[in-house]
Amino acid sequence: MFLRRAVIAAGGSAVALFAAVSVGRSEDDSDPLSAGWDSNWDSRASLAKQPGVLRYTEDKYEYHRKEDYKNKSNRHIFLIQHANYKTYTSSDKLTAEGYEQADLTGKRLATLAKGPGMAEKRQAIQFKHIIYSPQTTTKETAERISRHLPGVTMFSSDSLNEGPPIQTSQDPDWKPDLNHLETPFRKYIYRPDPEQSEDTYEIMVCHADLIRYIVCKSLQLPLKAWSRMSLYHGSVTKLVVQQDGNVRLKTLGDAGFMPHNLLTKP
Repeated sequence: MFLRRAVIAAGGSAVALFAAVSVGRSEDDSDPLSAGWDSNWDSRASLAKQPGVLRYTEDKYEYHRKEDYKNKSNRHIFLIQHANYKTYTSSDKLTAEGYEQADLTGKRLATLAKGPGMAEKRQAIQFKHIIYSPQTTTKETAERISRHLPGVTMFSSDSLNEGPPIQTSQDPDWKPDLNHLETPFRKYIYRPDPEQSEDTYEIMVCHADLIRYIVCKSLQLPLKAWSRMSLYHGSVTKLVVQQDGNVRLKTLGDAGFMPHNLLTKP
């Protein structure tokens, strides 16, 4: 009787009812989301300590406690979308509002570095370095951010340059080169080394397409999902990579620290 009433309430469509019930299920075995998590996504699974193991010592099996193998450190990676810049000109320097955005981003990161003082109490953190793409937009953004983080090392990396992650054009002859995006992913996104005993905090100032590619690849989502994400200039995307290989997306395109008039998109 309940099923019959539910079908009637759905407009007499049993198809609509069962479609709603089966949300999240996929009968397509090729669906990457139904294939399970690839724990060796960074080719470093063999370096991770197991949460608990049986070892044969002194003629007996002994279970080593989980605490003895607890993953004690994470890599906190802050992906910063460069600030707004002058378009359709020979110069790609930041605009006046772009400099304001970069300053606000720097202040936001400096607030995290200072620790307590916000509604949610945090411990003070020490940023390891700031890596940026050598393009003018990212270089200037990184320089503005660094003003608020004195003492943090800065260096550029050619591998952080921009490029569309995957084909979205209807032109069948257009084939993007993924190497320029896969290279920085493999170079900078990986689990902590077993010897790392404390959390590290790293800043990467780069471009929207690369950030979206890294997010999709890190979460093992279909790469075509990049085009469904939109990032504000100067926004903060944060990934946490654990020693066991798990990846957490803490924020995506956070720009809540900026006033409404400074919210711009590429």
